[in-house]
Amino acid sequence: MKLLLTLLGLSLALYSCESGKSTIKGNSDSSSQIVKNDTIHIANDELEYEILIIEPGFNSWLITQPPRSYNGISYLENKNRLFVYEYNRRVTNFGFSKRLYTQEIDYDPSIHYGLEVNYLLYNYFKYFEYRYKQKL
Repeated sequence: MKLLLTLLGLSLALYSCESGKSTIKGNSDSSSQIVKNDTIHIANDELEYEILIIEPGFNSWLITQPPRSYNGISYLENKNRLFVYEYNRRVTNFGFSKRLYTQEIDYDPSIHYGLEVNYLLYNYFKYFEYRYKQKL
């Protein structure tokens, strides 16, 4: 009898877990919409570059930041050069989390990416520092 009750309880537990999954699956459209809304993609075929920022909460944080014209292009380029150098150094250093520093960023300071790209990259690094409590 104990074995039967244990099997029944285990079956009920598995069934209840499965029904929770179907509820989550039913809501996956709305959560994927949120992820899509938090994705920023900028590409320029002439220069062959693209920026793809997939970070939940980045868009809502970005609208709280100063406008694009607040900092000059040279300021943003200089800051991005320093941020990218430090970020890439941490990618290759085993003392830093591979969960945070997953892959290097290919940023060539000799290429003029423009205000929009530099603005978004700069603000991504500021968001990265804020969200993950890192100082680049």
